[in-house]
Amino acid sequence: MKVVNLKQAILQAWKERWSDYQWAINMKRFFPRGATWDILNLAEALLEQAMIGPSPNPLILSYLKYAISSQMVSYSTVLMAISKFDDFSRDLCVQSLLEIMDMFCDRLSCHGKAEECISLCRALLSALNWLLRCAAFYAEKVKETLEQVAAEAQLKMCLERLEKMLGSTKNRALIHIAKLEEASSWSTVEQSLVKLGENLNNLSNSPLRSQADDCVSLIKSIPTMLSVHSEQLNKTGFPTVHAVVLLEGTMNLTGETQPLVEQLMMVKRMQRIPSPLFVLEIWKACFVGLIESPEGTEELKWTAFTFLKIPQVLVKLKKYPQGEKQDFTEDVNCAFKFLLKLTPLLDKADQRCNCDCTSLLLQECGKQGLLSEANMNKLIDKRTVDRNQAPCLKSAENANIQPNPRLILRAEPTVTNILKTMDADHSKSPEGLLGVLGHMLSGKSLDLLLAAAAATGKLKSFARKFIKLNEFTKHITSEDSSKPASVRALLFDISFLMLCHVAQTYGSEVILSESSPPGEVPFFETWMLTCMPEEGKILNPDHPCFRPDSTKVESLVALLNNSSEMKLVQMKWHEACLSISAAILEILNAWENGVLTFDSIQKITDNIKGKVCSMAVCAVAWLVAHVRMLGLDEREKSLQMIRQLATPLCSENTLQFYNERVVIMSSILEHMCADVLQQTATQIKFPSTGMDTIPYWNLLPPKKPIKEVLTSVFTKVLEKGWVDSHSIHVFDTLLHMGGVYWFCNNLVKELLKETRKEHTLRAVELLYAIFCLDMQQLTLTLLGHILPNLLTDSSKWHMLMDPPGKALAKLSVWCALSSYSSHNKGQASARQKKRHREDIEDYISLFPLDDTQPSKLMRLLSSNEEDANILSSPRADGSPRSPLCVPAAPTCIGWTPGH
Repeated sequence: MKVVNLKQAILQAWKERWSDYQWAINMKRFFPRGATWDILNLAEALLEQAMIGPSPNPLILSYLKYAISSQMVSYSTVLMAISKFDDFSRDLCVQSLLEIMDMFCDRLSCHGKAEECISLCRALLSALNWLLRCAAFYAEKVKETLEQVAAEAQLKMCLERLEKMLGSTKNRALIHIAKLEEASSWSTVEQSLVKLGENLNNLSNSPLRSQADDCVSLIKSIPTMLSVHSEQLNKTGFPTVHAVVLLEGTMNLTGETQPLVEQLMMVKRMQRIPSPLFVLEIWKACFVGLIESPEGTEELKWTAFTFLKIPQVLVKLKKYPQGEKQDFTEDVNCAFKFLLKLTPLLDKADQRCNCDCTSLLLQECGKQGLLSEANMNKLIDKRTVDRNQAPCLKSAENANIQPNPRLILRAEPTVTNILKTMDADHSKSPEGLLGVLGHMLSGKSLDLLLAAAAATGKLKSFARKFIKLNEFTKHITSEDSSKPASVRALLFDISFLMLCHVAQTYGSEVILSESSPPGEVPFFETWMLTCMPEEGKILNPDHPCFRPDSTKVESLVALLNNSSEMKLVQMKWHEACLSISAAILEILNAWENGVLTFDSIQKITDNIKGKVCSMAVCAVAWLVAHVRMLGLDEREKSLQMIRQLATPLCSENTLQFYNERVVIMSSILEHMCADVLQQTATQIKFPSTGMDTIPYWNLLPPKKPIKEVLTSVFTKVLEKGWVDSHSIHVFDTLLHMGGVYWFCNNLVKELLKETRKEHTLRAVELLYAIFCLDMQQLTLTLLGHILPNLLTDSSKWHMLMDPPGKALAKLSVWCALSSYSSHNKGQASARQKKRHREDIEDYISLFPLDDTQPSKLMRLLSSNEEDANILSSPRADGSPRSPLCVPAAPTCIGWTPGH
């Protein structure tokens, strides 16, 4: 009787044209609460009424869609109702049913009672059989010439749904359970497969045939699913720790260790990670970084980070309170035991680095007191046994190549020695410095030393020494003999090139001094700030910094144009470097107006690059700024001049270390010109430098909207469960390009799409790590813009249901805690300082703390005293500071911050 009443209610709704929500309200009023809609077969009744005519009834279908969205009916009853429809000749009805399946087939879940889960499995098996029958029907219909196009379109729709359903391993697993429960139903599926296979022979459309074959092979693989399974440890991966370490190693090698230590400890506490697994995740990230890093400078950076910086980080972590029964050295030992079980990872790293990385790392940890000697030897012996079982790790062709880890470990004391050497007084015999600098320029010595200095926090001292050396060349007395003049030129040139290389590789912040007296800013700092092209920095070629004293410019132009060879004794190199931009403009104008020929230009460019490479670098720096301002048809001569300056001089009459200096110059010019060459679609072949091409550059695919790129990269990262170095750089590029609000808003949208609890938790862990690219600004955007918009717009409230809503709350709390903590300590990494953003101080007025009232404090840490101490950083005397607390978030409903 109830079914009759249900049909009557549906017909009444149709006659009176109720809207979907009116229908739902009235249905709940008509029927008692005792029976569920599934027991009343609501889904089947709705479909039966909707599919009476040749085309579906749109109003009754809207009732069914509303019932699915509001969870009045279960997915299993909807699938069972769909599988009972067998009049495939009604194309529009079949299309509507396929669209209904699209609403939920990609996010089926099994959370509920056992019988509900089994009914979902059975329903999915019935739906699979229905799709196969449907596909077989249209595959047979393709034979009819008049119906061929329509039948192929219908078949394509069926195959797309099959592919979508079977593409999920979870869905195939559910079907496998149904197969075990009901063998007779599976035999029906097999019969449908046979029929589909027979009808596919009529198919001439190869893409459809290929798509159908893929679906058939996936279905045939279902019975063997249990035999192909992988054992997984119970939550041993922590993607946030992994990503924080990768981010630091890839983008912030020069950063201080203390902020990294505090950030890692915060993640450990927030995610309640056991200490051994925490240390294991740090090592795993290091080895993955070693394997992934591009050859050249990036590989050396990662090696220095792993073998020099991370042991220092662990030494600082050891000083944090570990609890009464915990011993950090035992945790490190336990972490290495776990690490040794990851043989493929270690073997891959050994193959990449051409040495036993683990043993070197163990020895370094032993030196730092992180492992006892007995434990260290046991672990080394265990790794040696494992390596002996993989004899192909060291090939004959790599036998003579010095492994980077050993070179980096040797480079560390060399850095200290060089710093001491450069501190000595060389005013009487500056020639002594040239031997040291020559050694640094050979091969990859410079990059090795810079990486070791960066990882040990000595790079800023290194840069200061070279700035002093560059300034020192101004004061060397010029005598008639050519030797002091050539020494002066070489010292200026080498120091200038090294500083440019450091600025491009590690960021200009490393070069800048904290404070220089007015009028005493060193020449190189002045030039770098005003004249050196950098990522995100557009220079004005008509700026006064490019227009020095006209008298000096005229004499330099005359010198370059008339002299067959530059006289070193007369040259003041810092003045020449500042004047060269204006001189190049004069020369370029003369060439464009026909006053100078190409041969004259070649002689001038040979003079510029013939003695010191730094003049060529300064000239190209201005030309890059100049080319940006020119029209498409005006760029040829400027680009030709860049090409001339980038080509090494083939002459014996050059100063010492010319080839080594040219290698560095070519690398500098390639970095300088990269953007402008891409914008002008020009190719300049730089000499083979022996260094890597620009790593992590030009990452975004052409002609693809950046929102699509962001979505696809985040989806891939979420599927993998961890962020790789390449993805980190793509996210960083997108953050630069789209801006903080766009970046944060779209990633939050991706989080809110997730409906499974475990998926949302993983997404939060990954998003927190991605937000570390610029934590403070992204947190301000999240708390000040994104959350208020979601909370004040009632049409978005459904997105905030559990689990995605709870996940967003967790992300907000984690980000707020991290930002508040780092802001209080005044910490900001170099990568965050680079971006021009609104300062956090501008937002303090939006988050007021009234001193006249008791402050509301939200204690995000446990009240347990021992737990709270874990996050408190130690003082110099070893005593812990007070636990971190943050002010309560203000009420921000209806507030929209201004820009």
